[in-house]
Amino acid sequence: MSSTDDSASAPMTDEETASAGFADDGKNTIGSQLASRLREAIISGELEAGSKINLDKARRTFNVSLSPLREGLARLISDGLVEFQDNRGYRVAPISLANLEEITTLREELEVFALRESMRIGDVEWESNIMRSLHRLNRTDRDASRPETLELWEALHREFHLTLISGCGKPLLLHFCGLLLNLNDRYRRAFLIRTSGDRNVGQEHSEIAQGAVARDIEYATDKLRQHIHRTGTNLRNHLATKGIV
Repeated sequence: MSSTDDSASAPMTDEETASAGFADDGKNTIGSQLASRLREAIISGELEAGSKINLDKARRTFNVSLSPLREGLARLISDGLVEFQDNRGYRVAPISLANLEEITTLREELEVFALRESMRIGDVEWESNIMRSLHRLNRTDRDASRPETLELWEALHREFHLTLISGCGKPLLLHFCGLLLNLNDRYRRAFLIRTSGDRNVGQEHSEIAQGAVARDIEYATDKLRQHIHRTGTNLRNHLATKGIV
């Protein structure tokens, strides 16, 4: 997807689009499904940071017309994962130390606030969902030598963090926290491909969850802030070893 030819070809028929696994089901447009597929490709590193997204090649790869493809890319621009420049086209957003530091700082503020609000007004169902999510995550292996385990663990890890704050009652806040998790995941995936981690993340998750359901606001929020900060520090060190500034 990184060549420079952005020429368009004939539009795909409905049958051809459906054969690629995309179909407008009334809930998720083809554009939104494409956005999800491309988002995962970017976060996983399949599409490299800073690389050009060739529209014609992407159209052929996903067997779709340009209209839903552009819709999907527009969604990723708003997510901060794709950039568009006149006369240059679409490109995967680059990564940098400054970008990671900003993401980490915002996560420490917004996720901690969302957790505080969730503990203040969350109900019993919220508490139950946290413990179920924690159990699934802690029962899932994460092995750098087996890439397939990373994908499942990442999905459950994201679910856990979003479940923690799901009781806050603030849709915009949840939206922003979700965007920051996506942006942060780009950095963590690259780190996890090379290592399974250097600390007991499972214990950290358990401490946060137990503090949350016990409504111990200071304990749980402090544990979450430390957890996010330690992850940010590990990722900054990883970028430094790669010479990324």
